[in-house]
Amino acid sequence: MGQDNPAPGNGFFNVLTNPTHAVKQVSELLHLLDLEQLEVNLFRGQSRSVGSARVFGGQVLAQALSAAMRTVPKDRFVHSLHGYFVLPGNLDIPIVFEVDRIRDGGSFTTRAVKAIQNGAAIFHLTASFHLDQEGYDHQVDMPDVLGYDELVSYESMARQFGDKLPENIRKLLSVERPIEFRPVEFHNPFAHEIYEPYRNVWFKTYGEMPDERHEHELVLAYASDYNLLTTALLPHGKATDYRNLQLASLDHAMWFHRPFRADEWLLYSIDSPSASGARGFTRGNIFNVRGELVASVVQEGLMRKVKK
Repeated sequence: MGQDNPAPGNGFFNVLTNPTHAVKQVSELLHLLDLEQLEVNLFRGQSRSVGSARVFGGQVLAQALSAAMRTVPKDRFVHSLHGYFVLPGNLDIPIVFEVDRIRDGGSFTTRAVKAIQNGAAIFHLTASFHLDQEGYDHQVDMPDVLGYDELVSYESMARQFGDKLPENIRKLLSVERPIEFRPVEFHNPFAHEIYEPYRNVWFKTYGEMPDERHEHELVLAYASDYNLLTTALLPHGKATDYRNLQLASLDHAMWFHRPFRADEWLLYSIDSPSASGARGFTRGNIFNVRGELVASVVQEGLMRKVKK
């Protein structure tokens, strides 16, 4: 499973206390996603905590995609991926990624990746890559929301509330992240209010990234696991309080529609059509500042009450 309670990054405070230092965090993130090759089709990656006790789901997702990319011609770009989180990842043990070269076609390439710890699979990924080709073009409109320049970041909100925040949220304040998030909707961290099951969040990396398109795709895959699952908690009075809850990503699917830059502002527009059977279902569209739909995401996650 992607991550255990608490769920940093999926909730109200994605805290980065030192934005200047965050520029360094971007290069460290790219290094984290640049795997060590052990053999043909075999790679190894390390982990970094984002505030929870287990490996962040977005990390293992992006690392598995990175392993697949290393076996695909450079002129083919990921257009879809589907992953299942099988077991929680251990932060202290390297993850081995085994790539199966399913198919190399005239314009499409398919790869399957198994992420392994202690001899057991913790994550499975299937990804498809495609040559850039001309074709029909249409998309839905971007939501009409406040722009990123009219909003404040999660870390600014955290500094405002300071010691008034619950202990489980304050625990996340020391974790520095390479990505800045600016939420459109405000969810009161001190009240168990009921909200509609949707949220919009602007985000981008702190600092510039290299021009390599594949690296921007990896960073977007990494960031796509933020803010999703807890959108399904909004109608249940759990907008920011994850105590007594077990949260974990179960599966994750993503489609890349158009080229983009992860170091330029992107709008993540998320909704949750359903929650049932201790699972929450969420989906999101990602737009650039020009209103172009660059990616779409769907995820189901575990939302289970923990018995006291």
